[in-house]
Amino acid sequence: MEPDVRVISIGALAANAIWNEKAPVRAGHSTSVLIRADAPSGRPGDPPRVILVDPGLPPDALAARLAERANCTPEQVTHVFLTSFRPELRRGITLFERATWWIGEREREAVGVPLAAAAKRAMEAQDREAAGAIQQELAILQRCQPAPDHLADRVDLFPLPGVTPGLTGLIISGLRHTTLITGDAIPTADHLAEGKLFNPTVDVEQARASFEEAVEIADLIIPGRDNWFVNQTKKAF
Repeated sequence: MEPDVRVISIGALAANAIWNEKAPVRAGHSTSVLIRADAPSGRPGDPPRVILVDPGLPPDALAARLAERANCTPEQVTHVFLTSFRPELRRGITLFERATWWIGEREREAVGVPLAAAAKRAMEAQDREAAGAIQQELAILQRCQPAPDHLADRVDLFPLPGVTPGLTGLIISGLRHTTLITGDAIPTADHLAEGKLFNPTVDVEQARASFEEAVEIADLIIPGRDNWFVNQTKKAF
């Protein structure tokens, strides 16, 4: 079965520099994508997988979008995948308590060390409010398992580091075209058209290389904060 890929919610940037916005003017949130696909090849008998990518809306809103866009309930989602650990990408993650949570291994490691250090500093300073907030972050991160290379049949990890140390997209190999879920490696269609990177970015050189690799390989792009679009830099497919 070819994977069924659906945009559940179109994301937005809190402040879009391309629109000359210098400070947040809206609540930023990620584009959320639902993938229905068979289990990875080589695992006969495993049930199909229902993977939600970047649950950026609050739980109630996300549950409504799932029903509207895919006739899907939160209980039917088997896996959640985070392209990065940015808060705007995971507001609704607690809606999926029954699901397995995944994140790229490099992102998990890059986030975990500074979070643990921040928790230690807050405890030493006896800042209970800060310590509690950081512990909540750590609990989510610890629940997230390192994602396997193959999430489902025709659905694979596609590392796109730079915006964050371990940002990881997903590549879906269809019969007629290749779809790439980029997360914030490519935020919007306007960013692609103007060659602009997400801001802030931790490693500009690496982010630029990831941006260019994504453009080179994808026929269809599902960006981090926009609706899907055809990659016009490639020949028609």
